[in-house]
Amino acid sequence: LEMRKNVTEFILFGLTQDPEKQKFVFAIFLVFYTATVVGNLLIVVTIKTSPTLGSPMYFFFTYLSITDSCFSTTTAPKLTVDNLSHKNTISFDERMIQLFAMHFFGCMEILVLVLMAYDRFVAICKPLHYSVIMKQKVCAILILLAWVGSFLHSIAQVILILSVPFCGPNVIDHYFCDIPPLLRLGCMDTYVLNLLVVSNSGAICSLSFILLMISYSIILHSLRNHSAEGKHKALSTCSSHIIVVIMFFGPCIFIYTRPLTTFPLDKWCLYFISLELPLKNAMGKLWNDIHKVFSTVPEA
Repeated sequence: LEMRKNVTEFILFGLTQDPEKQKFVFAIFLVFYTATVVGNLLIVVTIKTSPTLGSPMYFFFTYLSITDSCFSTTTAPKLTVDNLSHKNTISFDERMIQLFAMHFFGCMEILVLVLMAYDRFVAICKPLHYSVIMKQKVCAILILLAWVGSFLHSIAQVILILSVPFCGPNVIDHYFCDIPPLLRLGCMDTYVLNLLVVSNSGAICSLSFILLMISYSIILHSLRNHSAEGKHKALSTCSSHIIVVIMFFGPCIFIYTRPLTTFPLDKWCLYFISLELPLKNAMGKLWNDIHKVFSTVPEA
């Protein structure tokens, strides 16, 4: 309660303070966000209505699409409205909700990417046991564990921020309330809290990225025993996954593994992974789904 008496709202600088550029940002974000949500919705509908897209890989694709849409929704609508109204403020409660949602869906995206890598590992390295290992019930349990893990990660971030008193500056050089810029405004020594951010968000990003790279290295190495057609199909799937992993984890690792330092580039990195990357993912996944539906070639 004391914290809320001291600072009741925060001022966000956004991506730019230039009125003309704000109109441009408004138009870009509106188009990108709409395309992202519509694209991912079409993916979900296509997967759910097509009998040829019932494999575990597309089950995880469904949740990745839902997560992408929710991840973009945590920041894009407010930034779009702010650039139109020129009122870049956020209340204490809105800040906490946005912080929780951003990290919840960001962590969920990471865990779903890990599950998709596991699915491809089983499909390519243990094809005879695939139907037994990746049963529908097992996939549902894995997704449930991902939701629980994301919740624990996000609630830990919220608790961390709630322990910081804000009694001075309330201007944030960002377009949403992320942890590193918030900690810079705290009226206390935040060195230990910064280390906790690195041990939480930074560790999740770094360890997941290493695990994914090891998994895909094993998968690619195992392809030497497959036929030329099998190699082509497996590589077409895995290569798109690897590109998404690198594009998503690169900015995350850059932002959340640097204690006590924030750069202006951080907000552009988060803009990329929260809006541009989900849109590119949606368009790529939608094209693959449509190709799969109308293709007569069976899946490897």
